[in-house]
Amino acid sequence: MALGDAILVCLTERPMTGYELAKTFDSSIGFFWKADHQQIYRELTRLRERGHVQAREVVQSGKPNKLVYTLTTEGRAALRHWAARPSSPPSIKDDMLVRLCALDAVDMEPMRADLMARLEHHRDRLSRYERVLKKRFPNGAESLDDTGKLLALHLGLRHERAVVEWCEEALQTLQPSGAGNVTPIGEVQREGKG
Repeated sequence: MALGDAILVCLTERPMTGYELAKTFDSSIGFFWKADHQQIYRELTRLRERGHVQAREVVQSGKPNKLVYTLTTEGRAALRHWAARPSSPPSIKDDMLVRLCALDAVDMEPMRADLMARLEHHRDRLSRYERVLKKRFPNGAESLDDTGKLLALHLGLRHERAVVEWCEEALQTLQPSGAGNVTPIGEVQREGKG
């Protein structure tokens, strides 16, 4: 997926300024596709050059004028073409998982600190997803558009819960006590069920 495709998806909701698009990335699409504000503004320029979006200048008093972007007919066609192609399953590139493959050659305390930070990060994201679920979908999906967003959110919730559980298991397994600072994983799983 290219950033331009994600921007076209955002603009299916309503016309937006570059700032509004950036905020949308921060609070929804950005959960699944990362982009900083500068990347979004650069891509908007490319989309205009391709004829996929048009911009209408809105005059503001006391502030700089703003551009409001909308999808063009060509942009909607490009979005449909992109959405019709098969998706590619994401690949995992995670330096922590690579470090775990050399656990006997790394210091345990920095590894545990990294796991704690990862745990807090994913707990925070899980909490954010739960707030979005309660705020935006208190009655579930009320339209086809809502259904797509809700399905994506449900996968995000499941992913974050799984990573939280995995971090907790890893931290319990790599406790700072005993022989080699490691509790056998089978024992961790039995203790958790008992």
